[in-house]
Amino acid sequence: MIFLVDDNTTNLASAEETLSEDYRVISLTSAAKMFDAFDRFIPDLILLDIEMPEMNGFEAMQKLKDSKLYDKIPVIFLTGRSDVASETAGIELGAVDFITKPFTAAVLKVRVKNHLNIDQIIRERTAKLTRLQNGIVSVMADLVENRDGNTGGHIDRTAVYMEMLVEAMIKSGIYIEETKNWDLKSVALSARLHDLGKIAIPDSVLNKPGKLNAEEFNVIKGHSEKGAKIIDETILKTGDADFLRDAKIIASYHHEKWNGTGYPHGLKGLEIPLLGRIMALVDVYDALVSERPYKKAFTHEQALTIIKNDSGTHFDPEIVNVFMGINEGISKVHDEFVAHEHH
Repeated sequence: MIFLVDDNTTNLASAEETLSEDYRVISLTSAAKMFDAFDRFIPDLILLDIEMPEMNGFEAMQKLKDSKLYDKIPVIFLTGRSDVASETAGIELGAVDFITKPFTAAVLKVRVKNHLNIDQIIRERTAKLTRLQNGIVSVMADLVENRDGNTGGHIDRTAVYMEMLVEAMIKSGIYIEETKNWDLKSVALSARLHDLGKIAIPDSVLNKPGKLNAEEFNVIKGHSEKGAKIIDETILKTGDADFLRDAKIIASYHHEKWNGTGYPHGLKGLEIPLLGRIMALVDVYDALVSERPYKKAFTHEQALTIIKNDSGTHFDPEIVNVFMGINEGISKVHDEFVAHEHH
């Protein structure tokens, strides 16, 4: 599907006639109408005029690039401007091509076909890379889960809670500058590695059938830094990987506390990276409502009371407020996981 965006209806009709034999084309007479159309359609390509009233093509392009929903849609500027400055500005904003009007049908068809083919190749390679990343993380997470016999299902559950909580935070508008470019699926994927360092903890401590003594607790506390180190080594060997950098932050800081009494760094308040503060809450919630060798499972209501009481000491109060707003959904997901595990 292609969006044609131009306030000149003659230009729209000409471009639509050229392309409609091979593609589904939606013609729109303003950038505002284009953004409205996103509620119903996500195009494979946008042909965008520059000189339009209210919102010109450059402004529309900037808005597209600022949105994590639409920033990957390829844009070709289709315009009467032919100066170098305009073309340079368009390319710098992220346009994949610049076609000047009046255009010939043959040129328009070829340029559009080329970019759609390139975009398809990129999408296929991205999907392949995503599958590879998911596979690597799943294997690493399963290694942890299989070694830690006390926390069955914890990794899967906390990843889902993490995604739900981050989505709710974005909707509520808290920490908007930090979260605006986050990919929810990538964050959830990263959360699956929060306890990766437990791979390096001795079985005698990790699977002790009872409460840990002070010395053993100090050993288990080392899993945060060990996890970060393993992820660091993985980044060095595999190259630049955003999801692994997020995973390192989560592994490093998910046991820090808002009042500075957490570990391993003893950070306080906003010193703690946001991903660590979010993971801290979902990690504790799942631990509270799950049975452990040293305790019975708390009810959802009991867990909420504990989290409320620890708001401003263990947890970031703003994140707690958002969590409380979605707590029924979190509880439902937990119950579904437990029911599935018992089948």
